[in-house]
Amino acid sequence: MKKINLPIWTMIVPVAGIGLYFFTGADTSIYLKLILAMLLIGSVIASVHHAEVIAHRVGEPFGTIILAIAITTIEVGLIVSLMLAGGDGVKELARDTVFAAVMIIITAIVGICLLKGGIKFKEQLYKLQGVNAALVTLMAIVVLTLILPNYTTSGPKGEYSTSQLIFVSVVSVVLYGGFIFMQTVRHRDFFLPKNSVSEDDHAEAPNNATAISSLVFLILSLIIVVLLAKYLSKDIEKIVIDLGAPKSVVGVIIAAIVLLPEGLAAYNAVKADRLQTSLNLALGSALASIGLTIPAVAIVSIITQMPLVLGIDTGSTVMLLLAMVTVMFSLATGKTNIQQGIVLLVIFASYLFYTVVP
Repeated sequence: MKKINLPIWTMIVPVAGIGLYFFTGADTSIYLKLILAMLLIGSVIASVHHAEVIAHRVGEPFGTIILAIAITTIEVGLIVSLMLAGGDGVKELARDTVFAAVMIIITAIVGICLLKGGIKFKEQLYKLQGVNAALVTLMAIVVLTLILPNYTTSGPKGEYSTSQLIFVSVVSVVLYGGFIFMQTVRHRDFFLPKNSVSEDDHAEAPNNATAISSLVFLILSLIIVVLLAKYLSKDIEKIVIDLGAPKSVVGVIIAAIVLLPEGLAAYNAVKADRLQTSLNLALGSALASIGLTIPAVAIVSIITQMPLVLGIDTGSTVMLLLAMVTVMFSLATGKTNIQQGIVLLVIFASYLFYTVVP
């Protein structure tokens, strides 16, 4: 049997999280909740490692797609479980979380990566064709799902009627499916680094035993992240309310937890001067986050007859369009520098500030 080359902690943490989860209850002590919170973060980091191992084994761009879909699975599972659990603000939860995910990805994750790359390497190169295709697709999905619902007249403001919800769900899947076809079949070379045929030329790929083990522990890590995030969400919501912040902050926190693996993986890639992988991860995750999450929650909304508010308010629309225009101009030349990262991070800081202080 080939040796399984994985850090022991990446296997222990998710198993320990699943084990302790069965001891939770309504009267769980604060100390156990703190331990569970640490295991949640540890499982997120472990999932990054396992996803990177699998990505390295299968090669680009399939590896980044695996991670993007894995992260989206967490997001969908968490949102749907909270929707079915009911409670205040459920009908806006999907909107708040998806909007937060898109803003975190295109301003915070991309901004940090461009800043780090600019500091360490001055300028970094990437292929325009792949990035442009991702951004054009993302802009279309963003407008159709988060902005247009405010201007339709078939239902309450910010909500699609059932037929409109079905239509926009199909459109989202078509757009995302078209992008995946382009990324994996038609124009796969657009998503490989410049002057290379493979993103993994720099290191030997892990063996099959290691890759299969990582797949198993990745699934375990994702399961425990969903379970623990759902279990701790009430405590997170209570903290937000006690601080006097708007409930939309809960969506920001959920999105931040879900996107932590993606952010760490993108940051690690850019540190190794692999900006193409970093952008593939970030933009692919943004597309998966909105292109797959909206159809999933739409199905739940239609089946359960639960209202689903998708339209964001005017202030959020301004921030979203500013972020989209800025990232499109920042990634329009094939080269990146430190200033582009600074601008995106300032927009992210503004988004956070006006979310807490509307």
